Amino acid sequence: MQRTEYPLLSPSLGSHKSLVAFHFGVKGARPKVYIQASLHAEELPGMLVAHHLRERLEAAEQAGHLHGEVILVPAANPVGLAQRLNHRAMGRFEFDTAQNFNRHYPDMAAAVVEDALPLMGTDARANVETVRRLVGQWLTQWQPATELESLRRQLLLLSHDADLVLDLHCDTDAVMHLYSEEACWPPFEPLARLLGCRAVLLARESGGGPFDERLSGLWWQLAAALKDAGVNAPLPQACASTTVELRGEADVSHGLARQDAQAIEAYLAHVGALGGAISTPLPPMACEPTPLAGSQTLRSPVPGVLVFLARPGDSVSVGDVVAEVIDPTAAPARVHAVRAEVAGVLYAAVRERYLVAGGEVGKIAGATPFRSGDLLGA
Repeated sequence: MQRTEYPLLSPSLGSHKSLVAFHFGVKGARPKVYIQASLHAEELPGMLVAHHLRERLEAAEQAGHLHGEVILVPAANPVGLAQRLNHRAMGRFEFDTAQNFNRHYPDMAAAVVEDALPLMGTDARANVETVRRLVGQWLTQWQPATELESLRRQLLLLSHDADLVLDLHCDTDAVMHLYSEEACWPPFEPLARLLGCRAVLLARESGGGPFDERLSGLWWQLAAALKDAGVNAPLPQACASTTVELRGEADVSHGLARQDAQAIEAYLAHVGALGGAISTPLPPMACEPTPLAGSQTLRSPVPGVLVFLARPGDSVSVGDVVAEVIDPTAAPARVHAVRAEVAGVLYAAVRERYLVAGGEVGKIAGATPFRSGDLLGA
């Protein structure tokens, strides 16, 4: 195991931040798995999972059971970790630009497509290596102008050539669920089984340029460009990436973290990155995948005190009252019922108990697509 600090661009005199990564296995070994936690810096369950996973990876490496290369970044956002306002963590948006730390990653497919097309041949493996080399060169030549850009660049330098990418997040109050592109679902079905996901939300492309989709989207987008250009060259989906939502922000406990680290370790064994005595049968799926375009974000048109009648993990039907929003100042008393407009699992809910008009209440994983455009929230 090698611990490496990667310095970020300093935004001000006398201060600088570094990104810390733990490298396991032999550089260049396959499969390469990249795992990071807390890109939204106030989402802490992933950090504790990384702590326990690191212990397991160290033991596997010392026993000679680490067959691939694994890079573990336990705190992927040192910039956001340093942001606090009124004693509260503010790690989702950068203070300077108001940009979401998990949006606006560069379109690497667009960056390399012109150079890649004439170099593609009949050997799929050689084509993959060519694309990885071109992307690596482009990232190396990219000169970031801000601390935030330098963070994005460093995360992509570590992960751009990975076979599998796990981005560990959480929601405010939620059950275990994951997001992924449709092209990545087959490789991650075993992970969803092992984690016991209660919702799996898939999209061809979610929009907004999130970290995980820039990595996996590179491959299907370049494959589509080859087809459009009439180039008969095989290019497989050489990277599968997913955002794993480790329940809610308050679900930071050794019990849950050890459970999740064990599940990820079993997944690494399943994909061949780990060997030895690890053998965990795949449990049945706890849910069916649903389209992200079918997920309803519940909102209240009125302000008031929020009272839930359903909890994350509950199945709801169309018309069911999920929550009430109460205006205690109205006469007569006003109670607004927030009803489900799709049937499915309530997989996430807010923790705040006072809403302004238009405030978000929760999310339901519906089976029928009805949304388009950018499918992720702020």
